[in-house]
Amino acid sequence: MKIEFLDKQENPAMTADGMRIELDCVDFSYFELQILHGISLDLKEGNLVSIIGPNGVGKSTLIHCINKILTPTGGTVSINGVDNAEISFKDLAKLLGYVPYTSPNTFPISVTDAVLMGRHPHNRQAPTDDDLRIVFQTLEDMGIDELADRQLNELSAGQLQKVILARGLAQEPRALLLDEPTANLDIKHQMGVTRMLRDISHSTGMLVIMICHDLNIAAKYSDWIIMMSEGRIYSEGDPVDTITEQAISDVYGVHCKVLIDCGRPHIILRDHDDPSNRLHPDCLT
Repeated sequence: MKIEFLDKQENPAMTADGMRIELDCVDFSYFELQILHGISLDLKEGNLVSIIGPNGVGKSTLIHCINKILTPTGGTVSINGVDNAEISFKDLAKLLGYVPYTSPNTFPISVTDAVLMGRHPHNRQAPTDDDLRIVFQTLEDMGIDELADRQLNELSAGQLQKVILARGLAQEPRALLLDEPTANLDIKHQMGVTRMLRDISHSTGMLVIMICHDLNIAAKYSDWIIMMSEGRIYSEGDPVDTITEQAISDVYGVHCKVLIDCGRPHIILRDHDDPSNRLHPDCLT
C-alpha cells in the first residue's frame, strides 16, 4: 500500500540534487484497451525532450502517468528515485509543472491572476510581493506583459497559449511537462517559444518535456527525441539518430526526404499518391 508523505515530513524527492524522471516498464489500460506497453525511460535535467508520434499512440497518457493525473496499471514512475505514488500532490506540484493543450473555454479572469495561479504550490496564504515579481517577470520574458490587465476570454488562441505557458513557468518547477505548447501559434512564435524552452532548460537545468506534432520544430530545437508508435517507444535519441526517413515511414506511414541542415534533420514530405507530384522529376526519389 502506498503512503503519501505528510507536509511535516521532508520528501527525499524534494531534497535531491537535480531532476531525474525514470519510467520502468510502465503500462496503462483503459478497461480492456491497453494504451501504453512497457515504457521505460530515463530523463535528466537540463534537456528539452520532445515526444513525437501519430495521434492516438499514447503521448498524452504517458505525460499523465508522470504527473499522477493517471495511475499506471503496471510498472513505476520515479521522480528523483522516489515512486511518484509516494509523493503528495502538493509536493509534486513543486517539482513538476504541467501545461495542458489549451482549451478554447476560458473564465473571465485577468492574465495576471491566471499566471499567479502557478504560484499556488509555493504558498499557504495570500500571494507575496515575490510571487508578483515572478509573475510579471515571466510575462515580460514571454513578451506578453502588455496583456497583464486583459481578461482571458478576450485573448486570441495564440495569446492564450502563451499565458497558459507563462503560468507553468511561473510555477518554477524542476521539470515542465507540456502538451503541444505551440499548437495555436504561427511559425514565428512556434520557433520563438520552443527556442525559449530550450534556452530555459539549458540555463536553469530544468527538464522540459513536450509533446510536439511539428517534426521540424522538434528536430530543430530538441536535445532528445522520443518517438512513439502504438503505445510503445519506437526509438529515442538525438534528433539525427531518431528522425530518419525509415522511422517516418514506419511510424507515420508517409514518404519523406530528410536533409541535414546545420547539424539538424529537416523533413521534406513526399506525397506519392498525388499524381501532380509524380510529374516532377525531383519527386521520383
